[in-house]
Amino acid sequence: MARPRKFDEDRVILAVRDEFWDKGYAATSLEDLLRVSGLGKGSLYGAFGDKHHLFLRVLRAYDDANLQMLRERLESATRGIDLVHEFLLSPASDPTGSAARRGCLLANSNAELAASTPEVAAEARRSYDAVTAILAEALERAQREGDLAPDVDPAETARTVLVAQLGLIALGRTGMNMDTLAAAAQSALARLLPALAQ
Repeated sequence: MARPRKFDEDRVILAVRDEFWDKGYAATSLEDLLRVSGLGKGSLYGAFGDKHHLFLRVLRAYDDANLQMLRERLESATRGIDLVHEFLLSPASDPTGSAARRGCLLANSNAELAASTPEVAAEARRSYDAVTAILAEALERAQREGDLAPDVDPAETARTVLVAQLGLIALGRTGMNMDTLAAAAQSALARLLPALAQ
């Protein structure tokens, strides 16, 4: 009979997530994972598998949490367009620039690993498709609420908003001046959703 685990899996996943997020996959060593998790190698691998499987679990948990948060924000938003506005401006929302320099775990991981790791590319497609669907729903709601022209294609616009946000994330990772990044975000917003600029 297996012994019950004596550690908090959610805490371990969050600690390991932050290590991967800060260092990237390749630069995160087994010693790093053992240090931040507080576990021995046998316990870590017994619970989560090897580094590759642990990373994929961390990435899926990160994506699922972000999708749930995005869905909840849409449900609680006063107007549908507010979610799209918040989403597009989010890479420039921290005036210190620390969040922009850290980037997004999914975007960072996709850039590092998609070409060599099909599971990461597949996870990115899954997550980005889900984000696009939520944004499209927000834009459809914005049309019903009179905040977006009726001839705008919500699905196409949602994909373009995602592309713009990913570009802002990439620029933020370079350490771009936050005023410049914020101006770029506002410019993208005005061009993609001109009703907001009125």
